[in-house]
Amino acid sequence: MATAANIILPSPDVKGPYHVMFLLHGLSDDHSIWSRRTSIERYVEGLPLIVVMPNGGRGFYSDAKQGFAYETAIAKELPAIVEGYFSTKLPWCVTGLSMGGYGAAKFALKYPERFKSGHSHSGALLFGHLGFDIAKSRREMGKEIEAEFRRILGDNPTGGPDDLCHVASNLPAARRPYLRIDCGTEDFLLEDNRDFVAVFTELGFDFEYEEFPGSHEWGYWDQHVQEAIAFHRKNLGF
Repeated sequence: MATAANIILPSPDVKGPYHVMFLLHGLSDDHSIWSRRTSIERYVEGLPLIVVMPNGGRGFYSDAKQGFAYETAIAKELPAIVEGYFSTKLPWCVTGLSMGGYGAAKFALKYPERFKSGHSHSGALLFGHLGFDIAKSRREMGKEIEAEFRRILGDNPTGGPDDLCHVASNLPAARRPYLRIDCGTEDFLLEDNRDFVAVFTELGFDFEYEEFPGSHEWGYWDQHVQEAIAFHRKNLGF
């Protein structure tokens, strides 16, 4: 299937090679949304940074059990294409919101040699960990959504490659990426973020976590993506 990615390139007076940030969208959006709803182009102006905004569909940046292989396409195949077209250097970083916050944490945890720094805004971080136990997940899914998620995850995802708590528990300390997580205090995913942070704390991860006033909306993400950029600049040194 043909797909797409929008890319922000540095101005010609900013010399490469460049670090790269993958910027991942949420469940209901596409590769154009970050440019349409935020000032991301203005926030990275003058930086030696290429921003790649891929179309992740509704695939949770995972290789679906029945469906498209979004993890392979975006975490493995797209980097090779970017490296073929542009002057880049490792390491890279990754940022995302909601479904894309899950994807950002996943890519950083599973591919830390490339994505050394990861930032999740309002992330669906327990996707793949809670499975389909409604009582455990604290919210009821409609039958269509549950069927869609089962096609991605399979029937028993807990403890598998899409369970970030499991992935993190098997990651040697020397390979752990830099991670930052934030969530709004009125966000419906706040308790999931707090539970995820509790797991990471128990595992002994060194990471940043902050809560801010706000809900699951673009005003919040436009504001806090600026902190994500600062976090990545510190970790990658640009």
